[in-house]
Amino acid sequence: MFKIILNSMLTIIDLKKGQKAIIGEMNSDDIPLKLLEMGCLPGNEVELVQIAPFKDPLYLNINDTYLSIRRETARLINIELKVDE
Repeated sequence: MFKIILNSMLTIIDLKKGQKAIIGEMNSDDIPLKLLEMGCLPGNEVELVQIAPFKDPLYLNINDTYLSIRRETARLINIELKVDE
């Protein structure tokens, strides 16, 4: 069972490797359409799988879809952390 911690200041770049969160509110005009089509939508689960050398890009698992995004894009996606109870 998970407890969700609400914090509108957290974004995907704040995740640590292996950490999971729920995608929160975001301005879809700032997010590339391809990411939205691949499931990067509010309410979906995101996990940080890997961080590339030099910290960019980030390799994510969003609802069983693996994708890489740049840090500048990850900064635009708010998250709500999931924590074990």
